[in-house]
Amino acid sequence: MDIKEYFARISYQGSYNKPDLNTMSDIFQHHIQAVPFENLSIHCGEKIELDLEATYDKIVRKNRGGWCMENNYLLSWVLKTLGYEVTLLAAKVYFPEHNAYAEENDHLLLKVALNGKSYIVDGGFGMTYQLWQPMELISGADQPQTPGVFRFQEENGIWYLEKVKRKQLLPNQSDSTSPSVEEEVCRRVYLFTLQPRDIEEFRGCNTHLQTAPDSLFVTKSVCSLQTPGGVRALVGWKLTEVTYNYRDNMDLVEVRMLTDEEIEKTLKEKFNITLDKKFIPVNKSRLSLF
Repeated sequence: MDIKEYFARISYQGSYNKPDLNTMSDIFQHHIQAVPFENLSIHCGEKIELDLEATYDKIVRKNRGGWCMENNYLLSWVLKTLGYEVTLLAAKVYFPEHNAYAEENDHLLLKVALNGKSYIVDGGFGMTYQLWQPMELISGADQPQTPGVFRFQEENGIWYLEKVKRKQLLPNQSDSTSPSVEEEVCRRVYLFTLQPRDIEEFRGCNTHLQTAPDSLFVTKSVCSLQTPGGVRALVGWKLTEVTYNYRDNMDLVEVRMLTDEEIEKTLKEKFNITLDKKFIPVNKSRLSLF
């Protein structure tokens, strides 16, 4: 494992001698625009290992992406290598269709202490709820980013991440999301506490999410990548490309259904991913990822 090889993977050419906020933010930005959030391994017969060297080999050497426990575990190694003080945290993701958070911790994120402040670094959520910069851990303050306005709310030691939603312009209205989701003004994303975690605590979750029949990651194949002005995502056969703040506080959402023959080419051209094994797209769940 070599930090310079990782930097080449994310096309980062900036300085890294001093662990400061600008450096961390710049590296983070390069990571999310180079490394997809994806669960394609599940749908081409590969096991997702919760092992740092295996994750490094997959993301850095094989040009793949990963889900939260891969992206953020790798980012924790990167930041620790550069001298940052990093703590693993666990979160429970919110599912709007169920109006509930997950019962068990199902998301890994990072807390970084820097110059007397704490920041949340999360490069493993994907879609339109992916942070573009580290967020300062303060309650009740709007923190505008390119994808929208994020904020934390803290209640009795529990921290909630929210995102204020923009309106969406969908040229093809038949592809619109459900009215209840469309009417949301603010979306809850996940909740977490500041209890430090060890990577061993995520092994059960890592196995469950890729094997349970009702797991969102078993019922959907997902690949999303942040772009300079938005995000693109392939969920099943549906390719969605979002341009943030296209006009008047409105995001442009363009949707296209792909054929089986287009999948492999799209993964290569849009996400820079070439798979070793046969990939079978899946989209059985009605849960919305946007």
